Amino acid sequence: MTEQVITIAQAQLPVDEKLKIQKHRMMPEGTSAKELEAQGKRIGIVTGIHGDELEGQYVCYELTRRIAREPENLKGIVDIYPAMNPFGIDNITRGIPAFDLDMNRIFPGNHSGDMNEYIAAEIMKDMEGTNLCLDIHASNIFLTEVPQIRINELHRDVLVPIAKRSNVDLIWVHGASTVLESTFAYSLNSRDIHTLVVEMGVGMRITKEYGDQLADGIISLMSERGIWSGTVPKLRTPIVSYDECGEDVYYLNAPESGIFLKDKKHGSMVETGEQIGTIVNPLTGEVLSEIRAPGDGWLFTIREYPVVEEGSLVGRIMKKEAL
Repeated sequence: MTEQVITIAQAQLPVDEKLKIQKHRMMPEGTSAKELEAQGKRIGIVTGIHGDELEGQYVCYELTRRIAREPENLKGIVDIYPAMNPFGIDNITRGIPAFDLDMNRIFPGNHSGDMNEYIAAEIMKDMEGTNLCLDIHASNIFLTEVPQIRINELHRDVLVPIAKRSNVDLIWVHGASTVLESTFAYSLNSRDIHTLVVEMGVGMRITKEYGDQLADGIISLMSERGIWSGTVPKLRTPIVSYDECGEDVYYLNAPESGIFLKDKKHGSMVETGEQIGTIVNPLTGEVLSEIRAPGDGWLFTIREYPVVEEGSLVGRIMKKEAL
């Protein structure tokens, strides 16, 4: 196996510093990258577009560790991009510091634009030849999500069958009206580079079991495409929700401000009227509100950050009939 750390985009900064976006490439010895790409044997693992979403950092480490342990089973190209927004990761901020800019809103970029647009365009150029990409995100610091893949209905026919082999708990197909054409995934899918958007865990943290779960799924996808010849872990069967109209989910919002104390873990099945949590006043000891399930279903999102204001999202329940 050959390994390289490659700088795919860079820009000059003040005080003789440089912004560098790098990838770690692993591929079998004695093979041509162009030949492997032509055979559909190049996968990209991308994370760190949002600097406060760190779940993908562990996935990059774990996947590299597994491949290095069995290099003889690597039959294609694996490109790992752990830090698309290195400034954001260094500062633990969602966007690009100093620019107050969400990196996932500037793709496909522009080589004639400003520094950030140029970097985005260079990233897109490097992705050419990739046959499958996973764009790994986490939730924010407020919510915990079960491992899931979100797909817009424009690409459902192609992406849902691929996503079913990714070992996530949920595949959520949403309406085209919610699609932002300036995102990394949309830009790649528009160029026929099949890209799955993964959401899991919580912001600013690493949930190891979720990382292991997704790494199993990536090995499965690599095996299916002839990139991996080793053992494939047993996969779970995901729930698939075709929720183009947004009618399959109950959204739980805080009716009052206070401290939210959860009673249910995300991933739990709940019944109508079952208590999900309470909102309390720590000054008076008063229970301000009880959050109860409006119907039967699967609690796949729960509030992690306890301080809530009126209207804050505290949970999502996939309706039983949609499961």
